Amino acid sequence: MGWSEMDVEEVPTEKVKVGFIHFENSVNIELLEPTTPDSVIAKFLQKRGQGIHHVCYRVKNIEKVMEQLKKEGVRLLDEKPRKGAHNCKVCFIHPSSNNGVLVELSERVN
Repeated sequence: MGWSEMDVEEVPTEKVKVGFIHFENSVNIELLEPTTPDSVIAKFLQKRGQGIHHVCYRVKNIEKVMEQLKKEGVRLLDEKPRKGAHNCKVCFIHPSSNNGVLVELSERVN
């Protein structure tokens, strides 16, 4: 199959446990599990059931990308990047700006 074993990390600020499957072609899949009944993911699952929650794109200089998107009228859910899995900086683009798809932007932090 070309994938590694799943790494698991808890992100307390988002109230989720994240499982990562890393493929040989540099594609990664994240599987999310809520850690509390009031988490965004728990509410998503209650409302919509299992399925795709969002798509993530790796970016460089997330602040600059966010600034450019705002100038273009893209609706962001975050005013500034927040801490995500792997200690990355992340922000989300509202589904209304992406034909109904929630999009995450993620920048690695060294």
